[in-house]
Amino acid sequence: MEIDKVLLDALYRGRLVELRKRAEDAGLSKSGSVEVLRARLIQNQILSDVDLSWEGVQSMPHKEIGGVLKLFGIKSSGSHKERRQRLWLHLNFDSRRLTVERLAEMERDELHELCQRLELPLTGNRTVLMGHVAGVLTSQANGWGRIKRSLWRTGIPGASDIEPSEAEDELEPVVTELEGPVVTEEEAEFETPSPNAVLEDAGDALVLELDKADPSVQGALLTIRARVEDLERMVGTILRGHGGKWGGDEEALLIRLVERRGWPLEHDEVRRRVIGVATNIAEIKGAEIGDGPRQKIDSAATLERVKERMRYAETLISEPNEE
Repeated sequence: MEIDKVLLDALYRGRLVELRKRAEDAGLSKSGSVEVLRARLIQNQILSDVDLSWEGVQSMPHKEIGGVLKLFGIKSSGSHKERRQRLWLHLNFDSRRLTVERLAEMERDELHELCQRLELPLTGNRTVLMGHVAGVLTSQANGWGRIKRSLWRTGIPGASDIEPSEAEDELEPVVTELEGPVVTEEEAEFETPSPNAVLEDAGDALVLELDKADPSVQGALLTIRARVEDLERMVGTILRGHGGKWGGDEEALLIRLVERRGWPLEHDEVRRRVIGVATNIAEIKGAEIGDGPRQKIDSAATLERVKERMRYAETLISEPNEE
């Protein structure tokens, strides 16, 4: 398959602003996260001659679909069915939004459609269908939705030595100002809103065993819990400005920012919890965790809380008369 390696290299390493500009120039939708845009551009500018409809994906030979997955920069191994599932998910969804937790919010018709496209059994109530899809999302985790880190860092080996066309001219870096110094915008995907389940878990972690804390600490934590979305956005902005790194400097910057906004951080316990939750959010966003105390929320406890919410959701959506 003949491909434009220079263009593909530029798409692998492109930032959100650059990819939006490319999509606009090509007459494509520029909505979505950096990874959604990248997949859309690869589909339309690199693989424009390949039928990537659901039917087209179903008819692809095993070897060919592996090659297509490699061009998208995602995992290419697995059975023929796993490859088809992974490619269809990558073409049609944002992996940060289509999560196991999100399935509990879907209607039965949506779950039925997902099962059909993922080649899963179509019978059963919502809980059964949700279980089928959740199984695929779990088995395909980290295999789609984001290109391999080496590709967006260094691109295609040797591609930079090829004479670029005018279409691949470098765009001026976007410069932002954060807390005084000028920084270059890194992966803007860090500012993509986290799923509701992440925000809910962050809020739960802030007030974990709240009844054991002093009244003044309780009041401060409840106040901050109401602003957890603001906390999540600040973490994303800091990651973007600091190249996706999260360590002691980033924690200190976060504390300065929230103090400027008048958040109640007088107590060490409050600061500790805010830093712990922020670090957890940063890691979920794909940050490189550096120096700084990693006061992460207990992952086992986090998983158990998510499972508990899923079990509760199942009790709500399981209806005896539902077919």
